[in-house]
Amino acid sequence: MIVKSLSFSQKFAEKHLIYLGFKGNLLKIDGKRIRMKVIKFGGSSLATAQQVEKVVRIIEADTERRFVVVSAPGKRTPEDTKVTDLLIAVYQARLAEQPIDNIVEKIYQRYVEIAAPYQVEPIILADILNELTNLNHLAIEDNPYFLDTILATGENCNAQLIASVLRAQGMAARYINPQELGIIVTPEPQNAQMITKYYQTIHQWAHSEEILVIPGFFGYTEDGNICTFSRGGSDVTGAIVARGVKASLYENFTDVNGIYAAHPGYVHEPETITEITYREMRELAYAGFSVFHEEALMPSFKANIPVVIKNTNNPSHPGTLITTKRTNLEKPVVGIASDEGFSMIYLSKYLMNREVGFTLRILEIFRDFNLNYEHIPSGIDDLSIILRSNQLTAELQEELLRKIAYEIDPDELRITHDLSLVVVVGEGMKHRVGSMAESTAALARKNINIEMINQGSSEVSIMFGIHKEREVDAIRNLYYTFFD
Repeated sequence: MIVKSLSFSQKFAEKHLIYLGFKGNLLKIDGKRIRMKVIKFGGSSLATAQQVEKVVRIIEADTERRFVVVSAPGKRTPEDTKVTDLLIAVYQARLAEQPIDNIVEKIYQRYVEIAAPYQVEPIILADILNELTNLNHLAIEDNPYFLDTILATGENCNAQLIASVLRAQGMAARYINPQELGIIVTPEPQNAQMITKYYQTIHQWAHSEEILVIPGFFGYTEDGNICTFSRGGSDVTGAIVARGVKASLYENFTDVNGIYAAHPGYVHEPETITEITYREMRELAYAGFSVFHEEALMPSFKANIPVVIKNTNNPSHPGTLITTKRTNLEKPVVGIASDEGFSMIYLSKYLMNREVGFTLRILEIFRDFNLNYEHIPSGIDDLSIILRSNQLTAELQEELLRKIAYEIDPDELRITHDLSLVVVVGEGMKHRVGSMAESTAALARKNINIEMINQGSSEVSIMFGIHKEREVDAIRNLYYTFFD
């Protein structure tokens, strides 16, 4: 096997690996020592046989790509239904005691269409059909993992299929089940967390001479039950595998050239971010950037593994590199993001700052109502609590405000709905005076009323709470303030 010359994007990543002082784990193939990369492909990259052909060429082009994490097939067209949504339909049909044969056939045909141009072993398609058919026999009663088991089928079948496709193309590849690999997770349905001690089990596979194809999105509990991660779970799987094998790089392939500095639906042709830190990426992901799931950052961050977001349809583009430290801090802001669906409870009480445990009493009320909060900006005599609106019903809201009024006895208490949070992110802001002033001036120029401002002591981000109908105006004006 010959180690091929580095592409532009590989050289780009290589430079930053050297800068970070990260040597990574090395694998010896045919006497040559090479770095190991974990590579993940999203659903859009695996939706059709034509897309899978691109995936094959990407893996084939770099012998360092040893671990391949795959999602379930996504939409073939904007009007299409992705496999995961079809599996949700299976789940709903089972709960309603309705037949699922037609849905199973639709799902199976998706895999048949992808396999058609390749010499896939017949046993693989037979196994996929059998796995899908068995969904009709899953126990519903006393089975907290019923939904998880159904949803995981999409990724699991696709990993088996892609491994067979790679073999048909002459590569030494094999499917490996997450349980065999060592992805052992906490027993939290749809919210599994990797159990740290099992990373050493994953590391035992670090020197596999075969390309290992791994289904994303799920792991196994210690009792052997399938349990899925939260949304964006295949990203999480990729990061877990990268940390486990101590990869030199985690490449996350999607359908865009990288991470944009603002939503391309709001700003015409926004800049692509070439380099971003984990902290900046987490802030942007939290505030609505959907390219990379925020929970997928932590395993890579803890292992100091750089992540590259790349485009399956344009693999020569360098993409966006996520690292622990940026080499270029000249631009104070790297991105601007927003998310809607927030409510704000505002309360004011004279000499609030002198009451010991004042904030604790409020948070205990939230705990009693099983409510999560997002932010608590405060002043001397006032305090705001930002929370996701979908937690509140009209009845719950009334009870919550009544209890706060009774136990806290504020001078003023009100709630505001239909808020969006707009976040300006950049580690360079801490080295530059005036970022807050420029941001507020940009909003003022468009007569955008600010309901809330929050800036952490780290100065990585500035957050504004505004009414939802002004969200797009805010994003555009902030973008052109910092990027024009």
